[in-house]
Amino acid sequence: MAEFDSPSAIVAAARQAYEAGYRRMDAYTPFPIEELGEAIGFRHSALPLVVLIGGILGCLGGYALQYWVSAIAYPINIGGRPLHSWPSFIPVTFETTVLAAALSAVLGMLALNGLPMPYHPVFNVKSFAFATRDRFFLCIEAADARFDPEETRRFLESLRPLEVSDVEP
Repeated sequence: MAEFDSPSAIVAAARQAYEAGYRRMDAYTPFPIEELGEAIGFRHSALPLVVLIGGILGCLGGYALQYWVSAIAYPINIGGRPLHSWPSFIPVTFETTVLAAALSAVLGMLALNGLPMPYHPVFNVKSFAFATRDRFFLCIEAADARFDPEETRRFLESLRPLEVSDVEP
């Protein structure tokens, strides 16, 4: 893990690491840096698809529940209204769509981010405490196909960081 003192330095380092073939890396910064996601090769999230599927399932589930209750399980003829009266189903269908989409957004975000994660090995690096203040960290994971402890360390040192640290599990 390499420690940098400016946003421009970590963005440049991340671009060089990506160009060198490293794909399993992460950056830790005290504030969002717009160019950093692209520099580390971040792809679009699957979260919008998860929310869409959750909303569609909520819509279908809410409508199916109302149809089942009104037309199949407890058919009550009230004022000559048809048993399958879809206009009266719209408010509840809308609400179940929103509810299911919101729940799938929260649960999908937690799952896609790997949360909850009460422990991460980067917390073992002493200088990582500055990640929430004024330091920027680029961590290349050992699971990367190009990772070799000595070669990766030399590569990180060539980026001119403040410090290069080994992350112990």
